[in-house]
Amino acid sequence: MEPVANKGQAAVFGALERIRQRLPFALLGIDSDNGSEFINAHLLRYCERGGITFTRCRAYHKNDQVHVEQKNYTQVRQVVGYERLQGEEALEQLMRIYGLLRLYTIGWLPAMKLLSKEREGGTVRKRYDEPRTPLRRVLQAGIERTEARIQFELGLGGWGPLGLKKALDAEVEKLWRLRAQAPASAAAL
Repeated sequence: MEPVANKGQAAVFGALERIRQRLPFALLGIDSDNGSEFINAHLLRYCERGGITFTRCRAYHKNDQVHVEQKNYTQVRQVVGYERLQGEEALEQLMRIYGLLRLYTIGWLPAMKLLSKEREGGTVRKRYDEPRTPLRRVLQAGIERTEARIQFELGLGGWGPLGLKKALDAEVEKLWRLRAQAPASAAAL
């Protein structure tokens, strides 16, 4: 998650580089929707130079990226809503929120991964692995980049899950106050 001020090449590439620096493993691929911020020759060249696989969904098939869209809902929309935000102050507030949300999600929220799905007549039986946080999954896989992991663990610092969630909620409240202060005549970008 990385907020951008606009869909321009510089803003998107800047966000992509910040994300790559934070990743605790090498970026192997980018799966995008068909937005103009992603479907351009500049991003394709960037991926080719970096040895990154670039894929996109089929035109008019929005469910091709169902896992990405699901994360957009659970990681973005449930926290900050659907409203478009504008201005430098809102962008900086989103950066603070996403920074805390990243720590909370990766460091403290366990997830289960689907291992198998079997159909028996009219019922489907799903088998999941044990719940683990994304951080534990990366560490157990042994694919982490040490410097990125150290930076993440420093950011996580002495935060416990409850303290981090309270801090996140306080930052979201500040964003809502910014929305309330925005002039009604201002058009959202």
